[in-house]
Amino acid sequence: MESMERTVVRCAEGHVFAASSFPMQQLGSQRIGPGRLIRCPRCARLRQAVPVAFEER
Repeated sequence: MESMERTVVRCAEGHVFAASSFPMQQLGSQRIGPGRLIRCPRCARLRQAVPVAFEER
């Protein structure tokens, strides 16, 4: 059993990779959207990333 769930995400540059954690957060009572800032392993920068749908993989 894996200790952390992995989520496949796509960064703003189009790189697809698996993130060990992809927390869905809220700002107060409102959602701030599906994207999160994550360091992309391909371009080594903090990028906006969104989960990739299973059909798109």
